[in-house]
Amino acid sequence: MEATKVYVIDTVVTEPGRAREFVDAYLRDYAPGARERGMTLERIVVSPPVWLPDESNTIIASWVLDGAQGWWAMTWQGRSDESVRRWWDRAQELIVERTRSTGALATDIEELGNV
Repeated sequence: MEATKVYVIDTVVTEPGRAREFVDAYLRDYAPGARERGMTLERIVVSPPVWLPDESNTIIASWVLDGAQGWWAMTWQGRSDESVRRWWDRAQELIVERTRSTGALATDIEELGNV
């Protein structure tokens, strides 16, 4: 059976005209540390699918972790890593609002609850 996956979704509404700058900084400065915490970047989606010069874009970054154990490991590493907090503080000038959610495929919920 294939290992269960946990998805971490960062949804960021950028300041008008700053979406490309945010994505570049996220990939350059945030993503390497996330990979070290066991996260695999699945995709980054930009909505609408054009860099808006005078309006906000919504950026959705989808990360994948290996099951509940991978999620817990990433969570505890991230909570104690001051560089994560500093990065989001610096990025705040590019952001109107942001959320992070986690989830899994419905077919994996029973297995994920078996810890």
